Parts: sequence; structure tokens; C-alpha cells
Amino acid sequence: MIAALLVNLLRLLLLPVSALRWAFAAPRGGYVVLEIDGRVVDLQPPRVRLALPWRRRKRAPLSVERVRELGKHLMRDPRPAGLLLRMRSVHAGPAVAASLRDALLEIRAGGKDIVAYLPMGADTTTLLLASAARAIVVGPETMVSPLGFAVEGRYVRRALEQVGVEPEVFAKGMYKNAGEMLVRDTMSAAQREQVGALLDGRLGDLTAALAQGRRVDRETAARWIDEAPFGAEQAVARGIVDAVAYEDELEHMLAAGSLPCATAAPRRAETGAENADRASGGGGGGARAAARHSKSRLVAAGRYLGARRALSMTPVWPRPILGVIEVHGAIVSRARFRGASLASEERLVASLRAARQNPRVQGVILHVDSPGGSALASDRIHHEVTRLAEVKPVVACLSNVAASGGYYVAAAAHAIVAQPQTITGSIGVVSARFALGPLLERLGVSTDVVKRGARADLFSPSRKLDEGERAVVERELDAIYAAFLRVVARGRRRPVEEIEPLAQGRVYSGADAQARGLVDMLGGFERALHELRQMIGPKAAAIEPAIVRASRYVPPPPLLPAPVPTLLELVGLRGIAQEVALAIHCEGERVLAYCAEADDLD
Repeated sequence: MIAALLVNLLRLLLLPVSALRWAFAAPRGGYVVLEIDGRVVDLQPPRVRLALPWRRRKRAPLSVERVRELGKHLMRDPRPAGLLLRMRSVHAGPAVAASLRDALLEIRAGGKDIVAYLPMGADTTTLLLASAARAIVVGPETMVSPLGFAVEGRYVRRALEQVGVEPEVFAKGMYKNAGEMLVRDTMSAAQREQVGALLDGRLGDLTAALAQGRRVDRETAARWIDEAPFGAEQAVARGIVDAVAYEDELEHMLAAGSLPCATAAPRRAETGAENADRASGGGGGGARAAARHSKSRLVAAGRYLGARRALSMTPVWPRPILGVIEVHGAIVSRARFRGASLASEERLVASLRAARQNPRVQGVILHVDSPGGSALASDRIHHEVTRLAEVKPVVACLSNVAASGGYYVAAAAHAIVAQPQTITGSIGVVSARFALGPLLERLGVSTDVVKRGARADLFSPSRKLDEGERAVVERELDAIYAAFLRVVARGRRRPVEEIEPLAQGRVYSGADAQARGLVDMLGGFERALHELRQMIGPKAAAIEPAIVRASRYVPPPPLLPAPVPTLLELVGLRGIAQEVALAIHCEGERVLAYCAEADDLD
């Protein structure tokens, strides 16, 4: 509290300087420049710890959350004309890319112009995002390549056979094909079917985005994809992009207002120098002066946001929050390698318990971006989500992938939100083991076993399982699969008989999952946030989200939480109830009174 007061006092003293900084950071009629070069994620990552001077600090990825914050400031600020996207490379999953495009479209709908500049050309994802802009400019001598989507499978059965390794794969569900690469040479019909359905959905979304953004019909957009790639000049002639320019020429075009856009008929690309000369009446000196003027009309997004944040005050009292718990990466019981992107059961269970017991947390968004993993860890995380959902509203937000264990943990939420491009479902079980006996024989290694117990060496990699042992493994996987079906049926409030045909290990796009009732609504994090606020009520409108992370063990709350005084008074110990209750309350413990016989109540 004291620190917050001191910070606020300092900000009040520096308010004139901050206001002046804000004025210069928002040029009238200029553009705020957002750099996109590298990984893009849904949520703002935690602040990077201070690094040692001789160690290179890792660059934090851009988040959709930050772009939405930038958009909110822009739409309330009448001074900037809009946003300039400078995209060199974009590494984003399909759902994150869709969320980022939605955020850009909201900025345009709010009355701000968006221009996309692609100095290195455009691939499929880059052009998908750029289609949200009014105008698209690419660098000279680049390629525009909206090639579509492809999935390749690598099959290693023959390679394993040559080295003497015998894989044994157990799968529940005809579409649960994660292990088929070990025992097949080609893609199975079931795998080809579900992958084809996913690619159909993504291609349809890409075609619709290009058609909508470039103001053409879907047939034209589909032809662009099938006939790609194109050189920069060809792309302009076809109307895929609007102009070709170097970066300094683009700045002049923005200042002069000479940038064409998709609302006009496609035309031959003009060089940046020609555009500059026309705007300046043909004088090279005028072009250089205009270029110098244009540079003052551009401001980096980080500077713009920093100036805006400098005017806000730090809250003095702890405020309620909407908790965000991230289930990112493969689900494991324990993350043994520091820095690996894994959804650790230990961390997630602690975070879920902390969110349940912290009165500041009014509700929770479970942000899932995981292909699954350990069935045991998934079940324990699901249990904690279930307990959390008993006392607080929980909304699951499915990002790029929320399949198998990723969907298992989300099934306990009150509502599930996914993007149309999200990969989800995969309700099934798969397990694999390797028998190394033939390989060991080739290497001249013999194995001799002494055991007590018919199956004491069940997990030995030196031999294959016999029929009885295979039956045991199959029985256990059947039980896990049945539990998975019950978890989904309970979460979806439907009978198991309706869920089983939707399971079989099949993956769905978010749109297909919603059509089948496995997802409640389509959208990204903002949609999940809106849904959570609706569940809490009007008071949640001003409550902001915050990531909840607990790195230490948090004990589970009692199964029967009840006020201590009430329990003691039911026993009839009114004479000492207040004293005992006060002592227990001060220690932070709970007491349950148990009476073996009714007569004991006296």
C-alpha cells in the first residue's frame, strides 16, 4: 500500500511531463507502428526477470492481449489516423492468428485506418492477417505466397524393423492415430479423413478472409491460392496486394495520402519514387522533405502505450481479479526440465487451489493450448478444475490445440469457448511401448531373467508382451477410455451414449466441435472473458484479468467447508463455542465435530 501511494505521488508530480509525453506520442493524423516479427501468443507473458549483463535477454513474444489494449487506446484517441502493421514474420497457431485478425478488425470497425507493410513478402499466415488492413504494401522483389495448408506424416515402421525395434501400440478409438507412424507405412483412411476435414475448414476460413478483406468473390480468392506464388508486381496486378514500396517510400506515401487500397480497382504497381515525385510535383528535394516530415508522423506502439500507461494510477487497495490459469504444452505430472513448455500437474493443481481459496479471484478462465499427455495428470488436474467450478465460475478458452488431455481438463468448465480453427476433441486413449529384444540380439547382448511373479518383468523393454499381458493393458485402457467418456458426458451434461459416437479419438475444428456440442461458443480470449463476466454479474464489468501462478504446494481445501462457530454450536457447546472458535480462527484452521450417537448431542 505504501509503495503504491509513493508511486502515485510521484506520478502526480510528473503529471505535466507525462501529459506532454502523451501529446508527442500521439501525432495528429499520424500512424502508430506495430512490429510483428516472430512468435505471437494469446496472453501477455510474465515479465522477464532481470538478466545478467553478459547474458542475452530473450525477446518476449507479441500477445493478442497487448494488441487489444493498443486498439482500445487508439479507438478512444482522435489524434492518430490509424495503425501501421510492419510484419516481417509471423509464427502463430491457427487460433491465435484468428484472434489477432479479430482484434485488427475491431480496430478498423472502431474508425481507425490500418495499413499492412510486408517488407519480406507474404506467406499464408502473414497474408491472412494483412487481409484485415485497408491497404497492403509489400517490399520490392518479394514473393506473395498464399499456398494453403498441408500436413505430412512420417512413418518409421520399416526403419524400426531394420534396427530390430518392435513397437506395440494400443489405441482406443478408430481415429486415435498418434501411434500409427510406428506400425504403418502410409496414412490410415481414418487419419486422412480427419486431417482432410481440418484442412478443409482452414482453407475455407482463408478463402473467406481474403475475399472479405480484398473485396473479391470467393472464387477469385480460391484461384489466388491455387495459382500462388506470385512476384510482388504480379500480386499487385491481380489485386492481392495494393502496392510495392521500400520502407522510406511507404512513409512518404502515408504522409501524402497516395496509397491505393482494395476498394479501388487493381492497377499496375508504381515505384515508390514515382509516387513520391507525383505527390511533390516532380521535385526530388520536395520528396525528401516530405519523407522527413512523414517520419515524424510515425510512433512505435511501445512508446505510445508507455505514454498512455504513465497517466494511469496504481491501485492502492488489492482489487478483485478474474483469474487466468494457463494449461500450455504437453500435460505431465512433473516438469523435470526447467524452461520446457509443459503443463505440469504440480503447478496447475497448486494454481487451481490458490484460485479457489483466494477471495480476490472472482472467477477463472482456463486457457488451454495443449495436445494432451499423461492420463493420470490430466485426471488430477480435471479434479481440481471440478472443485474450483463448485464454488466459482470457470470458462475454458481453447487456443490452437486443446485435444485429448487438453480437452479432458477443459470438460469440467461451465462453458467452453474455441476459435473456429482450434484443434480439439481427440477423446480417446493411446499407449505405445518398444520391444528391444531383436536389437539387443544384433548387438550381441543377451538377456537372462530371474523373477518371482508371473508378470514381474511386464515393463521390461527386452521382450514383447504375451497375449495375457496384452489383455491386461487393453483392459486398463478400456477403463481409462470409459472414464474419459464419463468426464465429457458429465461436463457436457449429456448421456455417455451421445458422447461415445463423437469420441473414438477423432479431432475436430472448433467450428465442427461447436456443431456437435463439444464447444459452447466460438471466439477467442475476449469472448471467454465476456462470458465469465456474464456469469459473475454486473459487478464484473470493471474487473480485469490476471494470470494466476502458484509455484509452491498449496494444500487442498476441506471437502466440507463450514464456519467453525456453526459446527460447535450444533454440538451444543455454547458456553465455550466463542473461545474455541476464536482460537481456531486465529490459527487459520477448521474443526469438524463428529457425534457417534444422537445421545451425544447433549
